[in-house]
Amino acid sequence: MPRRGLILQTRTHWLLLGLALLCSLVLFLYLLECAPQTDGNAPLPGVIGENYGKEYYQALLQEQEEHYQTRATSLKRQIAQLKQELQEMSEKMRSLQERKNVGANGIGYQGNKEQTPSDLLEFLHSQIDKAEVSIGAKLPSEYGVIPFESFTLMKVFQLEMGLTRHPEEKPVRKDKRDELVEVIEAGLEVINNPDEDDEQEEEDSPLGEKMMFNENDFIEGYYRTERDKGTQYELFFKKADLMEYRHVTLFRPFGPLMKVKSEMIDITRSIINIIVPLAERTEAFAQFMQNFRDVCIHQDKRIHLTVVYFGKEGLSKVKSILESVTSESNFHNYTLIPLNEEFNRGQGLNVGAQAWDKGEVLMFFCDVDIYFSAEFLNSCRLNAEPGKKVFYPVVFSLYNPAIVYASQDVPPPVEQQLVHKKDSGFWRDFGFGMTCQYRSDFLTIGGFDMEVKGWGGEDVHLYRKYLHGDLIVIRTPVPGLFHLWHEKRCADELTPEQYRMCIQSKAMNEASHSHLGMLVFREEIETHLHKQAYRTNSEAVG
Repeated sequence: MPRRGLILQTRTHWLLLGLALLCSLVLFLYLLECAPQTDGNAPLPGVIGENYGKEYYQALLQEQEEHYQTRATSLKRQIAQLKQELQEMSEKMRSLQERKNVGANGIGYQGNKEQTPSDLLEFLHSQIDKAEVSIGAKLPSEYGVIPFESFTLMKVFQLEMGLTRHPEEKPVRKDKRDELVEVIEAGLEVINNPDEDDEQEEEDSPLGEKMMFNENDFIEGYYRTERDKGTQYELFFKKADLMEYRHVTLFRPFGPLMKVKSEMIDITRSIINIIVPLAERTEAFAQFMQNFRDVCIHQDKRIHLTVVYFGKEGLSKVKSILESVTSESNFHNYTLIPLNEEFNRGQGLNVGAQAWDKGEVLMFFCDVDIYFSAEFLNSCRLNAEPGKKVFYPVVFSLYNPAIVYASQDVPPPVEQQLVHKKDSGFWRDFGFGMTCQYRSDFLTIGGFDMEVKGWGGEDVHLYRKYLHGDLIVIRTPVPGLFHLWHEKRCADELTPEQYRMCIQSKAMNEASHSHLGMLVFREEIETHLHKQAYRTNSEAVG
């Protein structure tokens, strides 16, 4: 049995060895068959049934080489383009970082000033120096003044209305809304994180914490753009339980915002001497005193009234009105100056200014047909500074209520007419009669020109005097100042230029463009209505 197993094992070994040799022989024959021939004219293997020569493979190799060269060239071009884009992106990021550092250094953020290029800072500061921010520019005429536009958190009061724009609007455009939000936030950053050079004192809340301002403390702002320099912003903030205002001036020199100054303004003891020249018009004066009583006596309480009355007719009535106010409100801060001569507005204001004998005072030149609010009086205080600034607010002039409210039997009370709408009034941008200025500045420039007689011209002459000097003229529409409508009469004694100005003012005071158009085409409208009524009756009879 062991012998038979050994024989079987031996046979199996030789059988496997034979199979291995057979496989090796078959593989060798296959390799011989597949190996390329050394003869250049011999056929090369290819698709079954086809023979390819050497030229075919050379062309194939050349085609592949050109393909990869083209691909490599394309990749090199893409790499170069990506490198260029990466470089541009790096430059943009570096520029944005520099602008951020400039803005941070400008409005009070913590930043490294050495990271900002000196030439850029020098340029930005030169833009501020050229602009009319710290010192007034000498201008040839009233047309050279760049007016401000005023704004609150919700509205913008604009001068350039045209026929389709409104005297007030909400900043619905995203760019304008974002701009004003950014400016207010920058102003808050200046106040809440003051620099060492800021002219303001650290204040604490009643609980001993640092007083922080927010957007609800923003009262009003003004802005204007000098197209070759930049945009100037004047911002005013106030806590409800405090009388002090915080004033921040910002400037955007066609670049990042830069702080010009930050200061605290205390107006608690700032008296305003309201000077009103008057002749006759006692009913209008009674209405004026009603507004004066509500705003100046009951609310503001820091007002002196000076009335310069021309002529004798109506003088007793004016005295009676003043005495009535005195007895009712215990108000004695007024002066009545009678002048027995022909009315001259400039003369009356000159006399009223010179009659004050208590030193420096802020004066508001006012007409009897002006309605003002307590907020305007504060704007008057905030925007006039002796030796530096005079305030020329733009009045919103109301149209003839008989035309505006023609659909009503009786026009509404005056208080309900005080709205900023296109059909109710317009910004009186050509009027310069209402102004706030300190007495010392008024006397320094020589007051009104007494050679100017009659209507209108004296205001422009005074305005031009300030423009020709070094004081900053703040010219902006204010929502709290209204010119009440009254019928104008243009005297024959006026010069042709004055008469033209008077007629122009009279025409613009009547009604809006659309209302005047309806009056002009009233006959055509009535004719059309008659035709419509006749046609309707004819169809009904037929």
